Amino acid sequence: MKRIFFALLSSLLWCSNVNAQTPFFEGKTLLIVVGSAPGGPFDSWARLIAQHMGKYIPGPPKFIVQNMPGGGSMIAANYVYTVAKPDGLTLGTVQAALYLEQLVGRKEVQFDWAKFAWIGNPESVDRVFFIRADTPYKTLEDIRKASEPPKCGSQATGTVANYFPRLLEDALGLKLNVVTGYKGAADIRLAIERGEVHCYGFSVQGFFTTEPSRTWAKTGFVRVLIQGGKKRDPRLPDVPTIWELMERHKTPEETRRLVRVLLAPDELGRVLFGPPGIPADRVKTLREAFMKTMSDPELLAEAKKRGFEVTPIGGEELESMAKDLMAQPPEVIERMKKLLAK
Repeated sequence: MKRIFFALLSSLLWCSNVNAQTPFFEGKTLLIVVGSAPGGPFDSWARLIAQHMGKYIPGPPKFIVQNMPGGGSMIAANYVYTVAKPDGLTLGTVQAALYLEQLVGRKEVQFDWAKFAWIGNPESVDRVFFIRADTPYKTLEDIRKASEPPKCGSQATGTVANYFPRLLEDALGLKLNVVTGYKGAADIRLAIERGEVHCYGFSVQGFFTTEPSRTWAKTGFVRVLIQGGKKRDPRLPDVPTIWELMERHKTPEETRRLVRVLLAPDELGRVLFGPPGIPADRVKTLREAFMKTMSDPELLAEAKKRGFEVTPIGGEELESMAKDLMAQPPEVIERMKKLLAK
């Protein structure tokens, strides 16, 4: 009888030890929810990460990507925050400008930006503002004096495509008609081809790496008028930055401060995050795997082929940035409310 008891005890201890050593992610499938339509930079990065990140997670798990466009990524962000289980198996990537929607108190916001489980960002971005070259608006001065403002495509109020043109109006005195309601970058660029809208505030990385804008850059179908980065992109040496133009037009410091806050999402880039409440050890595993993925030779080769700039930021730094961005003084928030309410 004692032999049977000890045999059973030994068997139970062995099974317990095996289970304790089995990685949580083994045999699992991770979902990356993309808050935009297929074909844009966010979607492309999500699929590239999904191809390679699993090999750096003990298990290794599989990855799938699901597009959930709508509301300028609002639907996807709300889904990850309120619906996804906090088990580390659901991640999201959305437009970083969504934090502005929370700051100004949009009722659609169901998340707390500072409380997401931040995993990483593969690429920070810079902004460009371009317009169809065959329109009457050849220069910024033409837009400033226009009797009928050019139409700029946008997804929703919280997206960079919406507030960047409004920021140009505020800081530089341009006249622009922002048309909202498009699902994503692909739809806006199609609208530009059709002549429904004339201009767009897009990332410089997406402009040079995704179609049709990559071809537009080569053929001169559109003309880039402004850059949002602190320095001119080498591919656009003759296009001034908003910072240069504000200096030239002696823009007040209060407005410049607003520009800094509103362009911060470009630094956040293509954020990857999970819902709040994921166990700390799983967040640590995902963060470490993400950073290793950013050094993966195959990923780097594919990123170079696509023209992506791999400039990763780790989850800890993103978490700190998110908390700082949510701590804006009341006067800045009031300026943002007025600007975004247009």
